Amino acid sequence: MEAPAAAASPSVTFYDFLDRMRNPASLDLVRSIKSFIVSFSFYTANPENDGKRVQEFFLTMEAAIREHSLWAGATDEEIDSALEGLEKYVMTKLFSRTFASVPEDSKIDREISEKIGLLQTFLKPEHLDIPAVLRNEASWLLAEKELQKINSFKAPREKLLCIMSCCRVINNLLLNASMSENHVLAGLDDFLPVLIYVTIKANPPQLHSNLKFIQLYRRQAKLVSEAAYYFTNLVSAKTFVVDLSAKSLSMDEMKFEESMQAARLTNKATQIEASPTLQGQTIPIPPTAMHDKNKDISDMQMPSIAIGGSNYPYMDTQAGELTVGDVERLLGLYKDVVTKYRNLCTAVRQNHISVSKTEQPVPHSEGTSFLPKQPEGINTKIDIQRED
Repeated sequence: MEAPAAAASPSVTFYDFLDRMRNPASLDLVRSIKSFIVSFSFYTANPENDGKRVQEFFLTMEAAIREHSLWAGATDEEIDSALEGLEKYVMTKLFSRTFASVPEDSKIDREISEKIGLLQTFLKPEHLDIPAVLRNEASWLLAEKELQKINSFKAPREKLLCIMSCCRVINNLLLNASMSENHVLAGLDDFLPVLIYVTIKANPPQLHSNLKFIQLYRRQAKLVSEAAYYFTNLVSAKTFVVDLSAKSLSMDEMKFEESMQAARLTNKATQIEASPTLQGQTIPIPPTAMHDKNKDISDMQMPSIAIGGSNYPYMDTQAGELTVGDVERLLGLYKDVVTKYRNLCTAVRQNHISVSKTEQPVPHSEGTSFLPKQPEGINTKIDIQRED
């Protein structure tokens, strides 16, 4: 447990540190801190090397603070408070240089966020074998909100506190279930699935970069005990999401693949509808009603896209002449053509049945669609307020 850290709020700790640094007697410490911060501009970004450099500086400054006259006779708690203030000051100043400092980190962040966005459309608690007794939407929402705050802070400690607050909500849920519902706790087997589900529901921004930032720049002496346990569990949850497949879930493999593909198609359709204007040309997007298979074929008109005097602007275009904007427009046209083709097939089939049979026509049965209705969006608004 982080007893010393819990004794004072982050703001009190930080402002106490700043007050001491304004004392003329701290001039030597101030010079060391500023010199270290400036030195970072001389090095090419390398997360592992940067992390080692910061950790070594923290150890050097701890020794200097313990021996400094401003902390003469100070308790361990007071020394720890000063080091917490030092960490926040240094890492806030270096944040833009150290957070997601290499392109690979941003790429991983996007991939994780996109995958979670797909999973949000169909993943349910039962797919993670979460017992019904632990399904508490109110507690889950509170845990999600705590986790979503992680990007609102620059100090490693405060980011870690967001993780700990989220995990404590989940832990309290498990304890309450064990007492009120006579549920026998299964330890990590109960905790981790709920944390994974909460993480997917929350889709915290830049999850990979935040975890990496905490691991590299939180003072190693503080990444222990309860903090280490909760942090490690969130790392495990992230890894689970990255590697997630049908085999990871209590879900049929074919159903999983169909759900993921449907989610991808839905996301692409949403992006096109959200950006109908491309390269200065407004492309009419077919309304949702266009996908209704019971609608009469005569109502299904191709959108009019007259560019250069032709309704088929790409008929004489070579592949190398296409731009990114053209690809998006072609995708919209492709979806419209497929919709009309399906409706045409349905109409022909219905007409064939009614002509070939002399008895009363069999009522039409709507065909199966692999593209489900777009689910209601998950509220991922970040609450940037924190009571220190």
